[in-house]
Amino acid sequence: MQQKWHGIAHVFGDHVDTDLIIPSCHLITGDEKELGKHAFAIERPDFAQNVQLGDVLVAGRNFGCGSSREHAPLAIRGAGISCIFAESFARTFYRNCINRGFPAIELKEATRHIHQGDKLFVDLEQAKVVNETTGESVAFSPVPDFVLDMWKLGGLFGYIQKELNNSERKP
Repeated sequence: MQQKWHGIAHVFGDHVDTDLIIPSCHLITGDEKELGKHAFAIERPDFAQNVQLGDVLVAGRNFGCGSSREHAPLAIRGAGISCIFAESFARTFYRNCINRGFPAIELKEATRHIHQGDKLFVDLEQAKVVNETTGESVAFSPVPDFVLDMWKLGGLFGYIQKELNNSERKP
């Protein structure tokens, strides 16, 4: 997983639920790329066609509320989004992102600092996002090391495998 990248902002409001992220009629696959084709199909039918690899999703409060489907973060990543900044996340959605190795970062007043189409530079190591359109740099709370490790290792399964490998080496 990259630690730094440039991307365009795709901005959503408050209380975006998992049914809007990926409609239930598309839950017949676990393939990220296929799910990504249908991300936000109801609210923004052209979303997937407008996303370039590395783009960033920015949202208001309670992003990912609703049902606890693991397909939601997969669909967003499958569309080409590299991370999500939101003012707050539904807890189950947030944990699904961690488990799947997908950066989801709380950023206070995210939608005040970042607007649709803004060019962004994201630096996970320095815990900041720079809005290259406005020149504003916004810091976010550093992500705990174990969460960064999970993201780097592709999620919970990769993290557990690493821990098992490390424990097998100890006498």
